[in-house]
Amino acid sequence: MPTYDYVCDGCGHSFELFQSMTDSAKKTCPECKKRKLRRLIGTGGAIMFKGSGFYQTDYRSDSYKKAAAADKPPSAKSEGGKKEGGGSGEKKSGSSSES
Repeated sequence: MPTYDYVCDGCGHSFELFQSMTDSAKKTCPECKKRKLRRLIGTGGAIMFKGSGFYQTDYRSDSYKKAAAADKPPSAKSEGGKKEGGGSGEKKSGSSSES
């Protein structure tokens, strides 16, 4: 069930309301009792981590991360760096010795 943001155009009162997606939007402000309440456009269906209770241990373990890194093929950056560095370095040293 999502949390919706509401604001009253009459008194300026704003609040969050936890309600079902199938519930209709509220129209009456709980503060001034005027029918000037409107629902704001939010961020969508994203998960919001509010409050305490979220710990580092809630995520992947170090052993899982190490095993996943070991399964990856060697990156193209390390191979490209060796080719570029070695090739250009040899040409520069050879051209500087010729001059």
